[in-house]
Amino acid sequence: MNLKATTVLLLSIFLWTHCATREQKTADISSKSIESHLPTTTNSIQVGAARIDEYFDLINNKSIALVVNQTSMIGNTHLADTLIALGINIQTIFAPEHGFRGKADAGEKVVDGIDTKTGIPLLSLYGKNKKPKPQQLADIDLVIFDIQDVGARFYTYISTMHYVMEACAENGVEVLVLDRPNPNGHYVDGPILSADYQSFVGMHPIPVVHGMTIAEYAKMVNGEGWLKGGQQCKLTTISCENYNHESVYELPIKPSPNLPNSRSIYLYPSLCFFEGTTVSVGRGTQTQFQVYGHPDLVDGSYEFTPTPMPGAKYPKHEGKACQGYDLTKIDIAEIRNTRGLDLSYLINAYQNMPKNEPFFLKNLFFDKLAGGDKLRKQIIAGKSEAEIKATWQDGINKFKKVRAKYLLYDLSLAN
Repeated sequence: MNLKATTVLLLSIFLWTHCATREQKTADISSKSIESHLPTTTNSIQVGAARIDEYFDLINNKSIALVVNQTSMIGNTHLADTLIALGINIQTIFAPEHGFRGKADAGEKVVDGIDTKTGIPLLSLYGKNKKPKPQQLADIDLVIFDIQDVGARFYTYISTMHYVMEACAENGVEVLVLDRPNPNGHYVDGPILSADYQSFVGMHPIPVVHGMTIAEYAKMVNGEGWLKGGQQCKLTTISCENYNHESVYELPIKPSPNLPNSRSIYLYPSLCFFEGTTVSVGRGTQTQFQVYGHPDLVDGSYEFTPTPMPGAKYPKHEGKACQGYDLTKIDIAEIRNTRGLDLSYLINAYQNMPKNEPFFLKNLFFDKLAGGDKLRKQIIAGKSEAEIKATWQDGINKFKKVRAKYLLYDLSLAN
């Protein structure tokens, strides 16, 4: 056995053992915090990044760029540190929204710099430069994308991935996507995005909750010709082991500053619509995306006051007492088993806001989140949740047929 093979083998054994221990701990935590009627958490899920023997030969002796953040871990070791220890030539680290260490506010500009631990240049892909420039890829053979997603169309990591794939297609650079489980991968729901409402919080004609892992999604972007001009990049994906779309996966690291736990991640697809309204979802509290309220809401027994904090420097309704609802008492299994968006929060808040108070923001950011103006108009017209969801079904059914071509893991019958 040569030196390279020996190094990979020893590191793989270490990482496998370390990851197995961590996953067991995660499973133990999950068994305590998630009710027993949930599907059993798979103790042996192994993320794509940990399967080094599957992709080492693809990246060895090449000039590499990483698209990573704080979630890009193999056990307790960051992917960048792991690859550097293996002698991989990491030239550049691209940072998405929230930055390389995941501390920036939503929407906050991420600046270029140097990673103090490795000395590798950090280049922002959030702000003015959302797409790698040709000169930033000039000496790069392959880009590795390894970021934990949460399965919602408006969660911008998939938009970053789109632009990375597009830049690589244009510049003849290979793309390697290391897969990670989707905590909301067990269902599909929401309106399909209209092309007229394409933005960084919604780039493709998919539902709000798409039910795909990041690697499956990359295959769809490539295969459906969604990159500029219908071009395709040279794409390789490394799947997770022992995972399927029913697996309960409690993220070991929060994917962004305001999604601190599984409850917030499960509620996020439903509550994020409030970001296009005057209603707060708890930014500036310790229960982000687990509460909602407004200073003038006429209903609700819960009160919270947003204050500046890391990840929320200027929270909505800063310093004002917001009347509303506490969702932290809802059984987390109940939220997961809903298997769909819950529009009752949005409809309830709209109906209980004083009529002389604005609800939807004037910039109509709500329509970008929804992927069109239909949902806003349906709420204003007083449509029920059932009536609204009925208008989504044809689009969802068509999407599922397309999605089926790109799935890497088993689905339940409900999916």
